[in-house]
Amino acid sequence: MTDIDTLIKGAKELGFEIGEEEICMFKSYKELLREWNQKFNITSITDDIEIDIKHFIDSITPLTLGLVKNDMKLIDIGTGGGFPGLPLKIMNKTLNVVLLDSTKKKVNFLDIVIEKLGLNNIEAIHGRAEELGRDKNYREKFDIAISRAVASLNTLCEYCLPFVKVGGYFISMKGSDIEEELKEAKNSIKTLGGRLKEVKLINIPLSDIKHSLIIIEKIKETPTKYPRGGGKPKKKPL
Repeated sequence: MTDIDTLIKGAKELGFEIGEEEICMFKSYKELLREWNQKFNITSITDDIEIDIKHFIDSITPLTLGLVKNDMKLIDIGTGGGFPGLPLKIMNKTLNVVLLDSTKKKVNFLDIVIEKLGLNNIEAIHGRAEELGRDKNYREKFDIAISRAVASLNTLCEYCLPFVKVGGYFISMKGSDIEEELKEAKNSIKTLGGRLKEVKLINIPLSDIKHSLIIIEKIKETPTKYPRGGGKPKKKPL
């Protein structure tokens, strides 16, 4: 029997009530995650309570910032199994969401989740951020770019900031130990048109996990030569 009791309690601690419709959606999402995980590795986190804490609760923590507003366009870069973009969409149906991942099987999984949950104005795209970030249909078109991907912040900035329109935000979801990464990313943030607005440390409810939400405001357009191709953002970060 699939339950999401831990998510419901954790969300309450963050200040959010989860309605009946959302409860059904999160349950279906969890069932599909487990089912597909038996075929190939979407996530290493398979324990019932751990999925609630480390995937679902963690994914909705950006809502505590007050930056995610109704009808915004949001892109989740390196979404994997749909985190944090899908839980954010479930919590706020008005969002227009793009889930981007470079692994086709994960995108296929997300397509099935989106269809099963009956969600509108959300699509999963198979592609690489450094290519899509140069595409005029996606470049500087989003109010918020968000990423929980495991890359260094200076690399993530080059993947994510080109998608954000001036006045929007890139939210990077990280662990608690980020001082060094922030120092190393200073040049990258500035070069790509961003400004560090705030770092918020979050205690993930019902756990001893501390995470950081790094909020970077887009204050000017990203120079046209970025993002660089050929894996350069990772090999030679700005």
